[in-house]
Amino acid sequence: MIKNKIYANLIRELAITDFKLKYKGSFFGYLWSLVKPLLLFLVLYTVFTKIFKLGNSIPDYPVYLLLGITLWGFFAETTNLCMNSIVGRGDLIRKVYFPKLILPVSSSISSLITLVLNLFVVFGFALYTHVPLTINLLLLPLVILEFYVLVLGVSFFLASLFVRFRDVGHIWDVLLQALFYATPIIYPLTLVPNRLLKIIMLNPVAQIIQDFRRIVISPKIESSVSVNGIVLGLFPYVFTVVVFIVGYFIFQKMAVKFAEEV
Repeated sequence: MIKNKIYANLIRELAITDFKLKYKGSFFGYLWSLVKPLLLFLVLYTVFTKIFKLGNSIPDYPVYLLLGITLWGFFAETTNLCMNSIVGRGDLIRKVYFPKLILPVSSSISSLITLVLNLFVVFGFALYTHVPLTINLLLLPLVILEFYVLVLGVSFFLASLFVRFRDVGHIWDVLLQALFYATPIIYPLTLVPNRLLKIIMLNPVAQIIQDFRRIVISPKIESSVSVNGIVLGLFPYVFTVVVFIVGYFIFQKMAVKFAEEV
């Protein structure tokens, strides 16, 4: 019991430290975490509404796009931070014994804090653009929890491999680029051929982003279940749990040699 309390305090302190270090020496501090997705939003919004006019077919496209970018930013940032969490604390691992799981968890919590702050900005933007926020927002913590479980599972897996194979970092950068365009962040699903649409909606990140949009914007937005039916539609939810369990056990199995390999 005492050990668990100590470890919980360690996670909290490391998460707070990571959050502060992220903006250390920066004049604007946290605002950079907001400015970067907003700049990307402005560029993509201009391109897809003024030039290609793809976004014009989506109701409340500004909120649709900003929410997608915000959630994707959390996924990309957290997996990259957690992937480096073990290697980046190599000196600490060699000197002090503690559960290595604490490091990716604390890194992920610091990113989760940023996500929650950014979501409040999205809500404010939704109200500004006259998107009515409903009682469905009460479901948001469940979707955030699901997203966090998925991201943590992927992060456990990446952090474990990165200790031994540094090329994983470059491979993951490429995969993130591909996954960005394979996820309905910037384009309407109505433009995707039905066969490809069914495959895209098996992606748990796509399903989570759509669930966020259904809660914040409209329940009429496509979901994994509405596209693939109940059986296949539940696949992303099951896959999220499997990724977390597999990532956890791989991490724990490889953690015994981290001190020797970092």
